[in-house]
Amino acid sequence: MHLMELGDLDDLLWPHTSWYTVSDNGPVALLYAVGDIPTLLAFARPGEAAELEALADALLPVLPRRFFGHLTGAAGKVLESAYAVQSHGTLLRMALTDPDRSVLHPEGPWRPAALGRADLPDLLELFAQAYPGNWFDHRMLDTGQYVGVRQDGRLVAVAGVHVYSPAFRVAAIGNVTTHPDLRGQGAGGACVAELCRRLGRTVDHIGLNVRADNATAVGLYRRLGFSEVTEFTEAIFTALPQAPTG
Repeated sequence: MHLMELGDLDDLLWPHTSWYTVSDNGPVALLYAVGDIPTLLAFARPGEAAELEALADALLPVLPRRFFGHLTGAAGKVLESAYAVQSHGTLLRMALTDPDRSVLHPEGPWRPAALGRADLPDLLELFAQAYPGNWFDHRMLDTGQYVGVRQDGRLVAVAGVHVYSPAFRVAAIGNVTTHPDLRGQGAGGACVAELCRRLGRTVDHIGLNVRADNATAVGLYRRLGFSEVTEFTEAIFTALPQAPTG
């Protein structure tokens, strides 16, 4: 459940984080300030729902005027008193619980290879064609944990990471996409399987986020050995105009 937060403890990402809690043993919220707008992560198990709502209420005076939220339970409802909410729907957090499936995944005709900084222009072009508006931190290329496949020299599929921390033994896969002309042909699955094999050499816990209504992607991840950990809502929060006083 907390792969992203654990990964953000790493030296690369830690300077961009702020952490909040209202009790020693309760839920923790993370505000990550990289990208166009900050991202708030606030996850809790069902038994901690009331504590998470209390934390969300306590955060109201310190949150930025606009942020991207990943929230479990009713935490988002608490924030609606001060923010307009643009929902992006429900997502699943999935974790790799059966790594043998990824290891044994058939490669087919695809041979994923590691990507680096030299591949950035091709990667950005693929994202523009296949995954516009995705969240991508260029620094993640320097981890060596982005892989892609090419067809006639053109990058046509990729899988990478949002966080990667050998120190804390966690990784969160992200930016998985395939060019529209080649979807359904196994290129994306081959990239994810190869990335899981690579990550398994240095981390113990691998997870990812996927839209709950993306049946094709959820089915692929299940075939690769992933299972659901929790679901959460994704939304952009924009502060409401304050009523005049006096």
